[in-house]
Amino acid sequence: MTQDAVATPGQVANPVAVPADEVARGLGVDPAQGLSAAEAASRLASHGPNQLAAAKKEPGWKAFLRQYQDFMQLILLGAAVVNQVVVQEVATTVLLAGLTVFNAVIGLRQEAKAEESVQALAQMMKTIARVRRGGQAVEIDAGELVPGDVVLVEAGNLVPADGRVILAATLEIEEAALTGESLPVGKSVDPVPGDDVPLGDRTCMAYMNTSVTRGRGELIVTSTGMGTEIGHIADMLANTETSKTPLQRQLDSLSKIIASIAGVALVLVVLLGRAQGLDFDTLFITGVALAVAAIPTGLPAVVTALLSMGTREIANRGAIVKRLPAVETLGSTSAICSDKTGTLTLNKMTARELVIPGQNRYTVTGEGYSTVGELKHVGGQRIDLDPYLLPMVLCADAVLDGEALIGDPTEGALIVLGAKGGLNITETRAALPRVAEVPFDSDYKFMATFHEMTADDGRPVVRCYVKGAPDVLIARATTFRHPDGSLIRITEENRHLALEANDAIANAGERVMVVAQRDFEPGVVRAGGDLLPLVQELTLLAMVGIVDPPRPEAKAAIAECRTAGIRVRMITGDHATTAGAIATELGIEGRAITGTQFAAMSDEQLRTEIDDIGVVARVAPEDKVRLVRILKEKGNIVAMTGDGVNDAPALKSADIGVAMGITGTEVSKQAAVMILTDDNFATIVGAVAYGRTLYDNLLKYLRFQMSTLVAYIAIFIGAGILGIASGAPLNPFQILWLNMVVDIPLAIALGFDQPARGLMSRQPRPVSAPVLSRNNWIRLCVQGAVMTVGALIAYQIGDGAIGDIDGDAVLASTMLLTTLSVFHLAAALLSRDQRNTIFDRDAVPGLAQLRRYGIAVLAIIAVTGIDFLAEIMGTTWLTFNQWCICIGIALSIVVVEELIKVFVRRADPDPESEAVPA
Repeated sequence: MTQDAVATPGQVANPVAVPADEVARGLGVDPAQGLSAAEAASRLASHGPNQLAAAKKEPGWKAFLRQYQDFMQLILLGAAVVNQVVVQEVATTVLLAGLTVFNAVIGLRQEAKAEESVQALAQMMKTIARVRRGGQAVEIDAGELVPGDVVLVEAGNLVPADGRVILAATLEIEEAALTGESLPVGKSVDPVPGDDVPLGDRTCMAYMNTSVTRGRGELIVTSTGMGTEIGHIADMLANTETSKTPLQRQLDSLSKIIASIAGVALVLVVLLGRAQGLDFDTLFITGVALAVAAIPTGLPAVVTALLSMGTREIANRGAIVKRLPAVETLGSTSAICSDKTGTLTLNKMTARELVIPGQNRYTVTGEGYSTVGELKHVGGQRIDLDPYLLPMVLCADAVLDGEALIGDPTEGALIVLGAKGGLNITETRAALPRVAEVPFDSDYKFMATFHEMTADDGRPVVRCYVKGAPDVLIARATTFRHPDGSLIRITEENRHLALEANDAIANAGERVMVVAQRDFEPGVVRAGGDLLPLVQELTLLAMVGIVDPPRPEAKAAIAECRTAGIRVRMITGDHATTAGAIATELGIEGRAITGTQFAAMSDEQLRTEIDDIGVVARVAPEDKVRLVRILKEKGNIVAMTGDGVNDAPALKSADIGVAMGITGTEVSKQAAVMILTDDNFATIVGAVAYGRTLYDNLLKYLRFQMSTLVAYIAIFIGAGILGIASGAPLNPFQILWLNMVVDIPLAIALGFDQPARGLMSRQPRPVSAPVLSRNNWIRLCVQGAVMTVGALIAYQIGDGAIGDIDGDAVLASTMLLTTLSVFHLAAALLSRDQRNTIFDRDAVPGLAQLRRYGIAVLAIIAVTGIDFLAEIMGTTWLTFNQWCICIGIALSIVVVEELIKVFVRRADPDPESEAVPA
């Protein structure tokens, strides 16, 4: 619950700032008894279940209609309606409308598959809460919790609701999923004064979906369901708008350009027709044919198919995409704002170095809770490390289960260090059991255990092992232990050895833990007695630097992002020093600032300084959303990665939100459009590379598609000017056959072409860059002109106007269709590479692509060679000589393109200089 909430029956206005007994009174509960069953049932009816509001499922009809937001879909649908109203040709109307339904079904089917994959990731287990009701401790479904319930928690439990801590026995809770803080937070019953205490500093509160790592405690539930902090973030999430992806915006723009060109062409055709005295019905049929030709009817289907297949390919690489256009968005990403804990790091505390003040320093290898690793040192300084490692294993409660840790992460780092040094954790604890202990408490910041042992001189002793904060144990220590076993008294002259070792570790961004010891005569230590006064006059043993280490693959991934022109920033709830050190190790550029400093900056100042900022630490959810907004305003395509609840609003507001599938919370998965099933930051780089390949291949298809559209329009205008076939040399069915049957295999071959060389060395394409540049359009118009002239010549030859063929309109139309089809085949091959010659061995497509080109060839032959198709399409059989004429004319485009490529290579000898694809 937020601190400024207003008190209502069953709530307390500010449970953070008031004593626990006042919270209990305000909620009408006796902590020793808990609520009665009747009162709990009454409050459940009043407050509702302890659940987050489920996202409203989009109705099927609405999802279907959403597919018609695509501009091309609307144009096709409009053409179908106008055709039926004016001409009343049912077959053409059904065909046009059917295409829109086909496109919509493809989109819906893939979205449904992606949603099913997301559901498979969801945790289906119910959370059980242990509560005190009617004076008895009982277990209930966490969904039945109500404000005022007394909840009992211990290490390993998930906190089931927001609550005020009323009992804390060395209670520590990991709140990384909510605050981003990687270290557990010690909890106490003492109120935290203030009106605006940051979430991470509310040490008397426990929050829903955080986990208890140490000790035990009791809390009074103050908020449930949508009233919790997670509920507050979920509400923010519901009010965050989702913007269109770059691909959607660019295709919308391209569609409008095509519609404008088609509109102008249609006006010209009508004017030319009226000038030649043609009647309106004839002109309208010509107009419908032109509309079908000018509108890329296959574009939505091809783009959807490419993106759909792309989602499956990316899924094989460890990611699930929930919305099709998000596949290419990663390819255009120019900024990644990444959460640190669990995304860039392992979320497993690891000892990095062991220092014996004034003596030895050891570098520790290995990551996480695996005991595989070594303690490396300078040659000639080998000593027995058992005396320094024993307190790390014995003075700890954490337990290893393989590479899984049960207990406190910091203790996990220490016991793993002991195992790397050669100690068997289980057998060491069995051989040297505890006889007494001083539990950890945040007031004195250490833990101590007592063990019956034999001293170096052979006498029996009770040895006290202590681990804790460096400032506390250095102050309580009176001697150092020399590696030979002798004790060196700490004086003002040598105290700096401990202080400097502590500072060196801390300045490296590592958490410092100190271990110490003291021997007592048997009988001095009595279990159950007051042992705290004994933990003084200690012998300082060693200091350990602990860190949540970067993922091994993250550094290489970030380096690849830098090469690709993608700026990575770390956004975390951790401390600035720690985050800055990890960022430096990962290769993230820029200075580290705190969330407070970030919030204090104006938008104008942020726009000026954002390029110099690489880390934002101790950040609030609102600041993450603001950062994404600022980066987008500066023209970036922003990806936000994260796994915590606090990441969710920014995940939704970014161009693409990337959630973690394993450690990610359900709220973050719902907010994201892509989920990494392996929680691996490096998977993002693979997705970026694939996204760039997909976009580059999509450009190949668009170049091919636009050149053919230019040819279509020019053919109709040319036919109108020359009086060929009443201005309609192709009928709608021939155009649809060419667009849907011949062109789609070519489009798929282009869409799944092998990646271009140096694709990940290019800079990200600018947001404002058109999908096709001016130079592209000039080149496409040249190609279209070649196809237009060639197709009209083929028609004239078939009609007998040129040459000695005794032809007719059917043969002429067939030769035009065949010549244009072969033009399309050649244009598809030429569009694969706008620079290098088509006659290079590297220009030969792969086997799978060759099969698709083969399908297009069969379609070109079938439409003239199969009788029932010829009857439907209005075509006829071609002789060998006629085939040779059609192919020969079509090959003219290869000659023209090869000449253009010669000039392109001369103008730009360095192929790597083209940073951004056109």
